[in-house]
Amino acid sequence: MNAVVKLVRPDSIVSGSIINHGDALRKINCNTINDILDYEYYSYDNRLLLEFISPDKKIKLINIKKPEGADLGIEFEKPLMDDEKHCANKCIFCFIDQLPAAMRESLYYKDDDVRLSFFQGNYVTLTNLSRKDIERIIALRISPVNVSVHTLNPKLRSYILGNKKGGAGLDSLKALAGAGIELNCQIVCCPGVNDGWKLARTIEGLIRLGPGIKSVSIVPAGLTKHREGLTKLHPFTAALARQTIRRVEYYGEKCLKKRGSRVFFCSDELYMLAGFKLPGNEFYENYPQLENGVGMMRLFISEFEIALNRADRHSIKDGYTMQTVITGCLAVKYLTNLLKTAKEKYDKIECEVIGIKNDFFGESVTVSGLVTGGDIIGQLKDKSLGSRVLIPGNMLRAGEDIFLDDITVSQLSYELGVPVHIIKPNGADLLNAILETQQEI
Repeated sequence: MNAVVKLVRPDSIVSGSIINHGDALRKINCNTINDILDYEYYSYDNRLLLEFISPDKKIKLINIKKPEGADLGIEFEKPLMDDEKHCANKCIFCFIDQLPAAMRESLYYKDDDVRLSFFQGNYVTLTNLSRKDIERIIALRISPVNVSVHTLNPKLRSYILGNKKGGAGLDSLKALAGAGIELNCQIVCCPGVNDGWKLARTIEGLIRLGPGIKSVSIVPAGLTKHREGLTKLHPFTAALARQTIRRVEYYGEKCLKKRGSRVFFCSDELYMLAGFKLPGNEFYENYPQLENGVGMMRLFISEFEIALNRADRHSIKDGYTMQTVITGCLAVKYLTNLLKTAKEKYDKIECEVIGIKNDFFGESVTVSGLVTGGDIIGQLKDKSLGSRVLIPGNMLRAGEDIFLDDITVSQLSYELGVPVHIIKPNGADLLNAILETQQEI
């Protein structure tokens, strides 16, 4: 039994019923419940017959009437009601394989579970799904699914994924697209492997798969200095980044005219590497690939500028003190320009932006989300940082105050000798922090 009850929330629809910790959910309206997909699908209706079995093997039947789509309020021992599917690939660019030794064990875990794709937005390769699994996704209308494509060439995909089943995963992709399942895709681009004309062929093939392909991000492979024994890969150059952007934007314009959506988008990192101006808000449509680093900086800039325009300078308290904003090297220019704009309105602002060179993973890693506490301490300790330091929340583990190298925010504050303030991932929060106000903007 996998769907074992952990608890029933006290304010839930089924609170006060005979459901207890340890009971296992077997069926809903006579449909067998194997995992979270079955549970979410079959519990959607407004009238339910739930069948549980207790630890002492007694059957419990419960009739429920509820609003359609309302959550029952049951938490299970296993969030997926089943074991997670591990990744069986050995991708040539896998970031986890490039981590240094002796980090937290959880950081080395690789999932490739289509259920996590649907519920959490994780990207999957489809290489560990059977025909029955695909048929089930189609039957339950599980959508959208996020897929790591990389290439539509079966032999090349098997090479990139380090898995002889890589090509077979493309059959699953085509079956899902053909059945109308919405797919958000990513292409991790490796220079000399799947870029150039090979990238163009992949894009053309995805276009032919039709409207089921809702969005596609093209992102550069992240390469750390810890690649001993791994496939030799080359980082993107500025020239190659420019070439890639032009190619992707060419196809994006074609899709925009034909479908009303660009579909294909390059990540912010490619624009920054190329030295190109970031596209405007309208370019990114509804930001379908935001979590993949597509349009994140443009949205941040827009939020900051809107907040700055709305800010009431008379509500801002006087007596500004020097503050330091910490980020990855790639974003320094953009944040510096934003603060320059803010200083034009509030001339007393004294704020310095410092980009942290990534000694932990290697200098080719320039994004803020991979900056470690140790690198910040090593480069800024004993320096004058003003009244406090501001760091983006993406440097920390979700919901925690700890960096990838296990340094905590409190440790960082102690070592730097100043308070550390965490910025939420929006431009308005940065402005509020700099102006030291909690006004609503």
